[in-house]
Amino acid sequence: MLELRDISASYGKITALHGVSLSAPARKVTSVLGANGAGKTTTMRVITGLLPATGSVLFEGESLAGLRPEERVRRGISMVPEGRELFKSMSVGENLRLGAYVRRDDEQVQRDMERVLDMFPRLRERYGQAAGTLSGGEQQMLTIARALMSQPKLLILDEPSLGLAPKLADEIFDTLERIRYSGMTMLLVEQNAQAALALSDYAYVMEAGAIRLAGSAAELEANPWIQEAYLGT
Repeated sequence: MLELRDISASYGKITALHGVSLSAPARKVTSVLGANGAGKTTTMRVITGLLPATGSVLFEGESLAGLRPEERVRRGISMVPEGRELFKSMSVGENLRLGAYVRRDDEQVQRDMERVLDMFPRLRERYGQAAGTLSGGEQQMLTIARALMSQPKLLILDEPSLGLAPKLADEIFDTLERIRYSGMTMLLVEQNAQAALALSDYAYVMEAGAIRLAGSAAELEANPWIQEAYLGT
């Protein structure tokens, strides 16, 4: 579904990505692992059109060159950003409706609203509550639910467990497991390698803006270097 070919990107004079190539097959979960500064978030910014780059980004076989971020959302790419980035003074319901801003199918939007509220019962309980008053875990649930409201073909998640207590992080990954079984294609950036590999079909490891390892999640989980560097075994 998604393919990156020889992507390079810079922040001013600093080169952040060096010829990154990866793919995310349809109806599968692909994870990108790596330490802070490895280039994971930069790669996601390139995919969503927030950062210019050289090389090719293909989605469903077509180039995304020249498309603005909102046009990529219309194509079916939705991102759950690191740090949540909610409209905190707005209610849960208002944030969810903003997730569907590119859509015009009002009746289906309402059905999808019910679907995500069924998926996240706590958001239904807090539907009229300001997003900024939610707990960290609830805010992350809202960010994921908001992304689903755009009816994406590809869901990108940038560090969904960041800053959450272990119990809440486990709850988020349980939710992602349910989304996975719905057939959603997901690209997951995550420092928690153990949780990411357990959820994923395929995985890449980034270091210093380049891909160091790639393979099935099972292959990477069995790799001695991955076990020592990322899994603590």
